[in-house]
Amino acid sequence: MSEKFRYPLRIFFCTLVSLVCILWALPKERAAFNYEYAQGQPWRYDPLIAKFAFPIKKPDAKLRQEREHALERLTPYFNSAPAVGKQMVSNFRSDYAEGRFDDVPYNYYTHALSLLQEVYHHGVVDPDAYAQLMRGKEHSVSIISDKLATVHPIGEIYSTRTAYQYLMENEGETFSREIMTRLNLNEYLEANLIYDSVKTRVARENILASVSTTDGYVEQGELIIDRAERVDSVKKAKLDSLRDEIEQNASDNDTQAQILMLGQGGMVVILFLLLLLYLHLFRRDLFSQFNSVCLLFSLITFFCVLSCLMLRFNVLTVYLIPFAMAAIFVRVFMDTRTAFMVHAVLVLIASIPLATCYQFVLVQMVGGLAGIYSLRDLTERQQLFKTAAIVTLSMCAMCACYELSQGVAPIDFNKRLYTHIAFNGVALLSTYPLLYAMERLFGFTSTVTLIELSNTNSKILRRMSKEAQGTFVHSMQVANLAAEVADKIGAKVQLVRTGALYHDIGKLVSPVFFTENQTDVNPHEVLSEESSAQIIISHVTEGMKMAERYHLPRVISDFIITHHGTGMARYFYVQSCNKHGEENVRKEDFTYPGRNPSTREQAILMMADAIEAASRSLKEYNEESISALVGRIIDTQQAEGCFTECPLTFKDLSDAKRVFIDSLKTIYHTRIAYPEMNKPTLRVNVGTEAEQSSGQRKKHLFSSNTWTWKR
Repeated sequence: MSEKFRYPLRIFFCTLVSLVCILWALPKERAAFNYEYAQGQPWRYDPLIAKFAFPIKKPDAKLRQEREHALERLTPYFNSAPAVGKQMVSNFRSDYAEGRFDDVPYNYYTHALSLLQEVYHHGVVDPDAYAQLMRGKEHSVSIISDKLATVHPIGEIYSTRTAYQYLMENEGETFSREIMTRLNLNEYLEANLIYDSVKTRVARENILASVSTTDGYVEQGELIIDRAERVDSVKKAKLDSLRDEIEQNASDNDTQAQILMLGQGGMVVILFLLLLLYLHLFRRDLFSQFNSVCLLFSLITFFCVLSCLMLRFNVLTVYLIPFAMAAIFVRVFMDTRTAFMVHAVLVLIASIPLATCYQFVLVQMVGGLAGIYSLRDLTERQQLFKTAAIVTLSMCAMCACYELSQGVAPIDFNKRLYTHIAFNGVALLSTYPLLYAMERLFGFTSTVTLIELSNTNSKILRRMSKEAQGTFVHSMQVANLAAEVADKIGAKVQLVRTGALYHDIGKLVSPVFFTENQTDVNPHEVLSEESSAQIIISHVTEGMKMAERYHLPRVISDFIITHHGTGMARYFYVQSCNKHGEENVRKEDFTYPGRNPSTREQAILMMADAIEAASRSLKEYNEESISALVGRIIDTQQAEGCFTECPLTFKDLSDAKRVFIDSLKTIYHTRIAYPEMNKPTLRVNVGTEAEQSSGQRKKHLFSSNTWTWKR
């Protein structure tokens, strides 16, 4: 498959992956009630009118209280087993008749027998059931006997333990406890009331069902709450009921969920197409670089998926996410327009699942624009602190203005929202360390990296300053010239300065073959013109190898391959032609293996490199000679088509010439020689004796000092 079709498929695949990830993360339920409200706080949204009738559910606390109060009427059911009591009484009589209690008087026996019959008449339950009754709030029980239920107070029934205590404590003054103990009455106590869990559960459910879960209805078209109206308990119950009703209807309707996904997907596709169309029409250079497109869609996908998952699982709030970070990344690596476009698409997609997205869009757009405007080039760490502060203050100011526009008094502002925005600003500080990861992942080079590379203590530049001092000085001079021109025509100053420092690193392989590093010996004198040209030309290829070895960014190595373009080592070519004849010389042997500049920065470096090197050969440094040199070199490069592939205008070339001339005049300006002092000559005229005697005073005449000025 040709590159013509392969690249669009890569773009399509990248867009498709982003679309699938975002649709997967978007909430599957209709996000029709994402209002934030709290009892006692004002309503910050438009008037809310019921689109359908729905019941008002009682608050959980109130419903729980009513149910607990209703359960106090519950009477647990017990089935009566009279045969148990009769059997136990019969056993007691039999044991006494058989002489088991011969040492117990008869009146004790009759007294115990009557108490035992009384206990079984009221009823005995097992200890576990009795303990449960005591823990509950029930006041009575229902005893079923012969299919007829009668209600008895709980205080009238016994457990086997309380029944024994009752038998022992009712002996009166005439019955001794010690003698009563001999009867072993605990052996004749057994539960004759059996707990009926089925009937009790049914009774409990009936009672709970009798408690209404609603407090009336809201009719269709009824005003639920007005803007800036305070949310009281009644209105909160209506809002809670509406939210529950909407969520229940959304989860029960599969067709509606499919329609929801179709609408969400359509909105995301439209926004993605708008972004691609912008890149294709206005930033064709970025659109033709897959890593640029991949970075843009990766940023949009990451922040959108994060915000959608937070909404989907109701985790924290989306205002904690630093959406402005994406705009800052794009601004640092690309340009302002693209950063704004990406931020707009990102915020609009993130607002899709929000029912009340107007405030969110306003606040985030202001934050993103503040971040873009306040951080043109990231060169110092302190810039991020300023940017984070500006973004935070801008978002807070927008929030305050929005709430005031909705009729909310300052005292009722949503303080939680401002706290979340403050945390958002703190999260923006992580942009600086994340820049390195973004550079490595997508192959971009930030201004911070360019500044680090331009440090003359770096390994390559330090080696150049020792092994090829002339080349090092030349590179520094070219960097200064190119930076001045870049600043004048609006190109990237730091990029061209750093590229100029590294453009001749290939000369480190054989520095002595280059005139700026030579002293008295010229090794080219013993070489043929072809060999000399190949050594000179090889500094481009050797420079590319060194750039790869030292892991220099691609944007820097491009300066190495383009600073001579497809030009020639003209000095040795002319010598060869003069010696062997032009028809016997192959131009390919004297041509640089590079390519012409494709950016304004590369073109500036090509001009600065040629002009700085040629300026050293001028015999006289004045405005006429410098202007002629600059004009001849730039015009020749332009005529040879060196700038046909880069976006340089005629005005840019004119401004570049003027800057080069002014800079070279400053560098090579005419200096005056410091003067030397001559010895002063002293001449004294002495008057005649007559003059002296006449009292006339004569003046001593001194010759003036003469200073000689040298040029």
